[in-house]
Amino acid sequence: MNTTFNSLLTRVDHILASSKSPLQEICDLLKEEVPHYNWVGFYLMNHKEQVLELGPYAGAATEHIKIPFGRGICGQVAAGGQTLVVQDVQAEDNYLACSIETKAEIVLPIYREGQLVAQLDIDSHALNPFTAEDQLFLDTVCAKVARFF
Repeated sequence: MNTTFNSLLTRVDHILASSKSPLQEICDLLKEEVPHYNWVGFYLMNHKEQVLELGPYAGAATEHIKIPFGRGICGQVAAGGQTLVVQDVQAEDNYLACSIETKAEIVLPIYREGQLVAQLDIDSHALNPFTAEDQLFLDTVCAKVARFF
């Protein structure tokens, strides 16, 4: 992993150890420090109602406060439980537009004790911004924050 991501993981560890609002601070950190992360947020699984509920986020306000499982990129991750990387949202039939500026999105599931409890959603204003290194970094962040859900 590159030095920027390694440094950010150290900062994530510090936030998790000392913050009263770690999830919000992590959203803020990622949005501020990674140029192609323009919106960063957590969605929480509501298995009873089969919807995702918006949690802490950094970026423009979104109307997507609740997303049904299966709908949009986030809903597909809720239904399938696997990371989805969409390098060009215009090519995705099941995309829920949050902003006209969004060009790409990565959504990663967060598991706690084998159960899907939340997800990390990141939008970018650039086409094709997400690399395998981004995914490895974000998988690590998700593993670290899982205990907060």
